[in-house]
Amino acid sequence: MAISFYSLGAAQEVTGSKHILEVDGRSYLIDCGAFQGSRAEADKKNRDFNVPINSLEAVVLTHGHYDHCGLLPLLYKHGYRGNIYATPATRDLTNLILMDSAHIQIRDREYLSKQAAKRNESFTWEPLFDESDVVETINQIITISYHRSVFIGPDVQLEFFDAGHILGSAIALITAKDSQGKTVRIAFTGDLGRNDKAIISDPENIPDVDYIVLESTYGDRLHESQDNALEMLAEATNHIVKTRGRIIIPAFAVERTQEIVYHFHQLLDARKIPELPIFVDSPMAVNATSIFQIHPECYDTATHEAFIKHHKNPFGFNALKFITSVEESKKLNKLDGPLIIISADGMCEFGRITHHLANNIERNSTVIMLVGFMAANTLGRRLQNREKQVKIFGDVFNVNAEILQINAFSAHADYQEMTRWLDKNDTPSLKRIFLVHGEQNAQKAFTTHLNEHGYKDVSVVKYSDMFEL
Repeated sequence: MAISFYSLGAAQEVTGSKHILEVDGRSYLIDCGAFQGSRAEADKKNRDFNVPINSLEAVVLTHGHYDHCGLLPLLYKHGYRGNIYATPATRDLTNLILMDSAHIQIRDREYLSKQAAKRNESFTWEPLFDESDVVETINQIITISYHRSVFIGPDVQLEFFDAGHILGSAIALITAKDSQGKTVRIAFTGDLGRNDKAIISDPENIPDVDYIVLESTYGDRLHESQDNALEMLAEATNHIVKTRGRIIIPAFAVERTQEIVYHFHQLLDARKIPELPIFVDSPMAVNATSIFQIHPECYDTATHEAFIKHHKNPFGFNALKFITSVEESKKLNKLDGPLIIISADGMCEFGRITHHLANNIERNSTVIMLVGFMAANTLGRRLQNREKQVKIFGDVFNVNAEILQINAFSAHADYQEMTRWLDKNDTPSLKRIFLVHGEQNAQKAFTTHLNEHGYKDVSVVKYSDMFEL
């Protein structure tokens, strides 16, 4: 097979994106993401690293989310010394995310080692990578702006189009010509965003292609309207003002936190909520917000009109306070409400959010606001499923807090939005759509939906299945 495609991650599951395009024996890796789920499962899958390093010609990174960039340092550790291509904003966010991951792994090793010593048990777990691996990885990244076509291998060209998912996110369009003269154009959407999202631009149309590798995270679900979401955000805020309670928002440090802050700014400016303390308790989110501030080239027209044109910071207002130190974070649980805490990790598996949940989940006056996708087997999914009891740090907690889910903040397009994006593209040469990055039920439903809308050749990609293009 002169030109072929297969996946080593995010095949019939969400997270862990790793897709391989092979051209005349040379491999091109599109994304190298970490699997996210329960700690034990994630550690096992992330250590099972079988990317074909020896044939790897280049790496293409669609965006800086951990499940797309999180295992890049393993490439370096396994001997890869070639280029990694990404947009400028993606490079900056990836540096932040990978360094944070390295720090977390080192802290986890120290903590788990101490716990094992107390039990007189041996301890052999080691981090996947450290800070020095991250530094070397970031040095391999070559930045390319949108719409700048470059060769990344012999007769293989790459061009980025805005995916509208997070800051700097890209659809990677690759044009490959094999030794027999056959040319194939294939688009990897990475994660496809939505129209009219706050801050960033809408997903762009792409030129004619032969194949599209399309995400399917929300292949069986529809999002609420964003207008309704803002109303729900305002209503919940005004509710805790009356009850003197608190809202706890698990949110990924990159994109979701900035979007929620942006919306609170809008609501305050419109006087739809009173001024009350809003805390962003995540050092990584603080740093990510700084990266957002230095990449206005990624902003949409509405953000420029509302803020930049008037020399206003979209991510700064009087009520907002950024928390970095552990001491300040601990003090938040002693403050009287009303107040709002936005903290990472978004799926409630790691980070300071777990401490805030442990301290507040049994309070009737607490609202836990879920604003994003929750992978299977995570604490976030258990809260989403309205379980009456959950475990945090090994202890059982009664879920007395109100669980409020707002789906409209998702950065992923739902199945109707993905179909509309497909329809807008003029792609008469399109032969097949490959579905990745979705759970099996979602992919089955999405396949049926696409078939009904005229896309007859849709394939759900299974792990390591090879497709000749």
